[in-house]
Amino acid sequence: MHALVATVVHHPEDARILHRQITALIDAGHQVTYIAPFRECGVTPREDLLAVDVPRASGRERRHSLRAARAALAEHAPKADLLLFHDPELILALPAKRPVTVWDVHEDTAASLLTKPWVPRPLRRPLGLVVRAFERYAERRMRLLLAEEGYRSRFRGDHPVVPNTTDVPLAPAREPGDDRVVYLGHVSMARGARELVELGRTLKPHGVRLEVIGGADTGVRTLLREAQQEGSLCWYGFVPNDRALRMCAGALAGVSLLHDAPNYRHSMPTKIVEYMAHGLPVVTTANPIAKTLVAEREEGPAGLVVPFDDVPAAAEAVLRLREDADLRRSMARTGHAITRSSFHWPTQARLFVKQLEEWVAESAPGTPSVPRPRGERRGAARE
Repeated sequence: MHALVATVVHHPEDARILHRQITALIDAGHQVTYIAPFRECGVTPREDLLAVDVPRASGRERRHSLRAARAALAEHAPKADLLLFHDPELILALPAKRPVTVWDVHEDTAASLLTKPWVPRPLRRPLGLVVRAFERYAERRMRLLLAEEGYRSRFRGDHPVVPNTTDVPLAPAREPGDDRVVYLGHVSMARGARELVELGRTLKPHGVRLEVIGGADTGVRTLLREAQQEGSLCWYGFVPNDRALRMCAGALAGVSLLHDAPNYRHSMPTKIVEYMAHGLPVVTTANPIAKTLVAEREEGPAGLVVPFDDVPAAAEAVLRLREDADLRRSMARTGHAITRSSFHWPTQARLFVKQLEEWVAESAPGTPSVPRPRGERRGAARE
């Protein structure tokens, strides 16, 4: 199978797209052509795939990127057996002549518009209605993969879920230390940028360093640079996922200070799963799914839950873990055990590849259509 994978929004080394899905396809023996903004992100493409460079779409300037993507898709889609795209705006760039087409739904796009600083506030809700219309259009004309069980309610049909799990090592590389905490992932205001800066300032006198590993929204970068200059935190910018996880190893805790925003209420922050997988206790705000995973599993707690917008509580949680070595080691062991048993990507990888192969096989000329009983769910990528 020849898969054409496309994104103009995400970094070419996005963990879900490259390190999980594309790697799973290549490991299964399939050929991959990858359309992504390599040059703009300073990325040298991997040798085991065919790379097609396009400009990156960001903020309000997306037309140039979409024009380039439309041309690239028109050239490469007819040669592929499958088109897997990752940005809702690429619906506008899809060519008429294309193979089996799959939209990987990463987020609640309409809800996320409520927190996008580049979208004028009066337009956020009206644009959300437009996005919902696009979702209904897409559901009628292509296959969908969902990154969260919570996204099901947005669609009328039943679609397979490929959750944002991670590779969980047999054992963490190091036990949690006592002198640094880490934040892994993209940084935005809604993801707690101001709270992170204030947390770094609060922890600094206690000899605990905050390390921020991830790219940032345009309006957040100045805030992070100023905090770094004053010594309140260390910001590394975007780091490929495999290297970033090695940098996290041995930290006192991993933090996730998401706001109580609609887009996060039914989503599992991937960073939390990654912290747990690599033996870090978690300090997280009380998003429902995060709270359940960290504090309400029968295996026991894997971290501490703090109120939204409460930096003193977050700092207190970090310092509590610092002072209690037995507690942080116990939470680290519990978190690793939970992710190893329930969130190990190789299990999902096999189901993900199998689902794509089935869709391609169903579209082959002469393949009979086998009707399914009403309401039956496909054997998709879910545990």
